[in-house]
Amino acid sequence: MKKVAFHTLGCKLNFSETSAIGRQFGDAGFEKVAFEEAADVYVINTCSVTENADKKCRNAIRKALNLNPDAYLVVTGCYAQLQPGEIATIPGVDMVVGARDKFRIVELAGDFTKESHACIHHGKVSEVDQFVHAFSVGDRTRSFLKIQDGCDYKCTFCTIPQARGKSRSDKLENILANARQIVSLGVKEIVLTGVNLGDYGQDQPHSFLEVIKALDEVEGLNRVRISSIEPNLLSDEIINFVATSRTFVPHFHIPLQSGSNDILRLMRRRYQRELYAARVAHIRQLMPDACIGVDVIVGFPGETESHFNETRQFLADLDISYLHVFTYSERENTLAAEMEEVVPMNIRQQRNEILRQLSERKRRQFYLKHQGEIRPVLLEDAEHNGSIEGFTDNYIKVRLPYQASLSNTVQEIRLDLMDAEGYMTPKLALV
Repeated sequence: MKKVAFHTLGCKLNFSETSAIGRQFGDAGFEKVAFEEAADVYVINTCSVTENADKKCRNAIRKALNLNPDAYLVVTGCYAQLQPGEIATIPGVDMVVGARDKFRIVELAGDFTKESHACIHHGKVSEVDQFVHAFSVGDRTRSFLKIQDGCDYKCTFCTIPQARGKSRSDKLENILANARQIVSLGVKEIVLTGVNLGDYGQDQPHSFLEVIKALDEVEGLNRVRISSIEPNLLSDEIINFVATSRTFVPHFHIPLQSGSNDILRLMRRRYQRELYAARVAHIRQLMPDACIGVDVIVGFPGETESHFNETRQFLADLDISYLHVFTYSERENTLAAEMEEVVPMNIRQQRNEILRQLSERKRRQFYLKHQGEIRPVLLEDAEHNGSIEGFTDNYIKVRLPYQASLSNTVQEIRLDLMDAEGYMTPKLALV
């Protein structure tokens, strides 16, 4: 039996798709092994949001070839769609597969015989117009369920529409069928994923609100998490429903990108900071315990010190829980890459560090706010150096001494102490 190993870079959507591709390999008779092991075939599913993501892809290629120089190496995902020729020149790469064909790797590779040069399967992104459903199982306690793909937005910094095509959605009946299958496999939590999740339904008769209401009725489903949703698409109705739902947890991840309206206009975002603040306030009014995460980009062209300070102060004043901070990097074929007033890289990095420190303070404040509370924790199906880890419903990380019987269970746990690594470590026994 040939062995295959997978490495996923980037977003939760990529994890769901890698898992679906992995099941295709299983059906073809392959044995799946960890990426750290020697395998006959390596599949690297790439991201290309930042320059750093491209570098991580190259590092993964080198790692695979160090494990087995004779392995058949496949690169797919967003980087493969955007730069197929560039990837094909990397020594050791056997096949580059763009967005149109990523779910045909087993078929396209044939007997996985290495040739003298890399084979490229690539088409125009305009040809990518079908939705292919996917969900992850087997590697995590939770499952990432893909319900939407592609994006019709034209943010000036983003290559995702070029990599994934137009916005398209799965049918409601498929989503519910996949959710039931996930539940039947013993998975306790589903994370809804997509490129622009709130844009669900542009090509379907149902809205995102109707989808989450239907998922809330799925028998046996323990909890559901919304991965990320644009502030202009996070309606009051969605917030109101999550606040009263049976399964949806109090956790929102809402991209901001900048706290300056001037920069938001340059980015071609579809909201202003006032709308963002209103969304946060509405969540806090209905769900005081909710975790609210924020994406923010520093060093965008034209971002002056004044603009950055505006962002920093806006975030400092918001009742949020953590930040994902990205340093702006120029991407080919984007409007932002042609803009003037480029921010020097050392300034971008300084601003990144300032917001990372703010994020740590926000996270610590959020955790300590819930110190002493008893909350449901979904514990992971893995051991980490004698410990078992998990997340509360509102996304607080918890660490306990390992007990096999706790794996993939939801436990009511008192949050008593916070350790140096940012985990809540209960001082008392399970409640």
